[in-house]
Amino acid sequence: MTAFPSAVRTPLGAHQITSSAHAAADAHQVLDRCRALVRPALRDAVGRMHPWVGEMAAYSFGWCEVGGASAAASGGKGVRQALAVLGAEAAGAPGHVGVPGAVAVELVHAFSLLHDDVMDGDTTRRRRPTVWKAYGTGPAVLAGDALFALAVETLAEAPMGPRAVRLLSVALQDLVRGQADDLLFATRPWTGPERVRPAEYRAMAEHKTGSLLGCAAALGALLGGAPPASVAALDRAGRHLGVAFQVVDDLLGIWGDPAVTGKPVHGDLRERKKTFPVLAALGSPAAGRLPALLESATDPADAAALIEESGGRSAALAEARRHVIAAEAALADVPLEAGAAGELRSLIDFLVRRDL
Repeated sequence: MTAFPSAVRTPLGAHQITSSAHAAADAHQVLDRCRALVRPALRDAVGRMHPWVGEMAAYSFGWCEVGGASAAASGGKGVRQALAVLGAEAAGAPGHVGVPGAVAVELVHAFSLLHDDVMDGDTTRRRRPTVWKAYGTGPAVLAGDALFALAVETLAEAPMGPRAVRLLSVALQDLVRGQADDLLFATRPWTGPERVRPAEYRAMAEHKTGSLLGCAAALGALLGGAPPASVAALDRAGRHLGVAFQVVDDLLGIWGDPAVTGKPVHGDLRERKKTFPVLAALGSPAAGRLPALLESATDPADAAALIEESGGRSAALAEARRHVIAAEAALADVPLEAGAAGELRSLIDFLVRRDL
């Protein structure tokens, strides 16, 4: 049974707690190992950029402060890097074979975050000013463009470069589609024929979040010499993981512990975000005055309570579980190296827990 964040899951027994802690420890070790393998190549790639643009890229990764002084800020978990390395290992190749894919996807992810922050007007990321806030909007857009170009160059130079670039191109098209839908959701009403349905949200999350996760694992497998069926299966697993990850993120955006998430309690409700628990609750006859509460956003605690009473919280948990099961089924559909497949499953379990 899949474990979920403490803010949104039911109490665990002693055995489950021990198992979950062990799985999390394994996942941390996997992430650390893969980051250590990828980091030198990622730094080398950024080092080839124009010095000013490279500084902004390094700042976005948490490697430096504005002006270039070294920093110890977190650059994220390195999930996509790990998926690419494990994808190669699942194909029976050494992990370093997947490093060009890991670097390319990490560069694309950084590019997407820089542009997302500009589009959304977000002023902080990982408890620091965003790149556009620190350097300006134009420079941040330029840095994002440079990261994207560097990602394509990195893959084009790798073995099986043309096929790898095609995989990345498909993921990028999906990422843009998901981002476009997400922006348009904000303009649509809470109720009526134009409201956002859970199925639309599911497609948006797969495109916006799942496409790069799936691409990372698929690129690693492709570079590792996996047959097309295995490459496709790893892509599917990553896409399902992306939906589960996004839905859990939505749960934390309403009910998460600010000390863990770094976000204010009920923050997504105050920002009137159309998240999965909200959309699921709006489809229930018990929703009642929920649309009015969401529109006013004056008392998010009341809205959160009504979302839960209307089944939004339980529906989101069930949705995340379905996609975790689907991700694990995709891995089981094809022959993969047992050790890497086990680490992939540990990583999937860890990524739908955000309390460790």
